[in-house]
Amino acid sequence: MIQTLIEKIKKTGAPIVVGLDPMLNYLPKHIQKKAFAEYGETLEGAAEAVWQYNKGLVDAVYDLIPAVKPQIAMYEQFGLEGIRAFKRTVDYCKEKGLVVIGDIKRGDIGSTAIAYAEGHLGKVSVGQNAFYGFGEDFVTVNPYLGSDGVKPFIEVCQKEKKGLFILVKTSNPSSGEFQDRLVDGRPLYELVGEKVAEWGSECMGEDYSYIGAVVGATYPEQGKILRKIMPKTFILVPGYGAQGGKGADLVHFFNEDGLGAIVNSSRGIIAAYKQEKYASYGEEGYADAARAAVLDMKEDIAGALAAR
Repeated sequence: MIQTLIEKIKKTGAPIVVGLDPMLNYLPKHIQKKAFAEYGETLEGAAEAVWQYNKGLVDAVYDLIPAVKPQIAMYEQFGLEGIRAFKRTVDYCKEKGLVVIGDIKRGDIGSTAIAYAEGHLGKVSVGQNAFYGFGEDFVTVNPYLGSDGVKPFIEVCQKEKKGLFILVKTSNPSSGEFQDRLVDGRPLYELVGEKVAEWGSECMGEDYSYIGAVVGATYPEQGKILRKIMPKTFILVPGYGAQGGKGADLVHFFNEDGLGAIVNSSRGIIAAYKQEKYASYGEEGYADAARAAVLDMKEDIAGALAAR
């Protein structure tokens, strides 16, 4: 699957992943009104509004980008109906030819980790049959329970030719409370990066491993260090746009071949119409505003990489 992602990045010229992280206050009123008219102001109505919102976004940008990243918590908050909207979103994005990164941040051990891995990436056996549960192409994994929490995912990835993005240095302000703590004189995130590179060496594609890492755009200096520690690791870079990251902060996340990283933007794209820059599109034009934001992000990243 890492080769598929790389090919799509090359084809689009956009190392961009759109985070499909819907909140009700992001959804234009006309979408909510229509969904609530049919299903009421219920969890089912909220989930239908989310689905219609996502569909409009995907229709507007699928030809510009290689991948999307739905964050499962934004769907789980609406209970079973939200989970159905998550699954519909995953399926629709794959129909549109997009790579789907399930942002699930799971981290557990033993049979629990196996169940998560099989449910999201692999197949679950039911009698004589086997079924894909959610069917994402990649998922995010928290490694802080150690190898016991990661290896079950790796084993499913090897079987299914899918991939992982393992949390190494996250974009949130308090990440340093634990990730920056020194262990034998080195930050913990460096040691985690070394472990990701080790796991990845056993799961290589042509040039890059399908065991990737998550490193926030808000920490460009740490990104520069981790790029050297993990030269064959694809890095998922959150924190662009709304969290403060910009193209100039990203150059060290990429290798000299122009590959090695894919940058996420969530509300900066999906709620672009709320920004002054894109306000002229209005709520009705939320999807067109998202498309414009993707094009601007693509130009920003390309310009930064050309200038390095």
